[in-house]
Amino acid sequence: MEAGTREQDLLHEVADGVGALMEFWGFKRVMGRVWTLLYLRGDALSAAELCEQLSISSGAASMALSELEHWAVVRRIRRQGDRREYFEAETDIWKMISRVLRERELQQIDRVLEVFDRAREKLRAMATGSERNRLEEMLERLGKLSDLARVGRGLLIAMVQQGRVDLGPLMRFARPRRT
Repeated sequence: MEAGTREQDLLHEVADGVGALMEFWGFKRVMGRVWTLLYLRGDALSAAELCEQLSISSGAASMALSELEHWAVVRRIRRQGDRREYFEAETDIWKMISRVLRERELQQIDRVLEVFDRAREKLRAMATGSERNRLEEMLERLGKLSDLARVGRGLLIAMVQQGRVDLGPLMRFARPRRT
């Protein structure tokens, strides 16, 4: 087997691995494959070159590149004297991950915290009469879920802003509660 073919096979294997991981995180597999090829090659490639090297359609490449640009993990560039557009990968991996954490995961945690807060208010109003004990138990458990979400939010913020995390607050959820 030729060295160029072996290199291409290895690039495809890595791109497929990253694509599978991206898909696990809720992104499209082709996005991971496109970014990985650009990242590993280190050179800007045209959409046509990406299609050829990854054996994907121009529509799939176009959609993947648009989404990757939205997440700022791929940049569109022009070369002097060439009318084609080229794409290059963001190489600061932490920058990419922190953006996703900030714009996707933190927003999801904030939304669920709003749901928890509304549910707690409604449960407090309902916790009267014969249902009081059962609903107060539910309120307590909902409070624990809320606390855990807030700890997760704090950990994500620390990771994004400071690049480090203190796992101490999370440890209180790992200890069994004594009754």
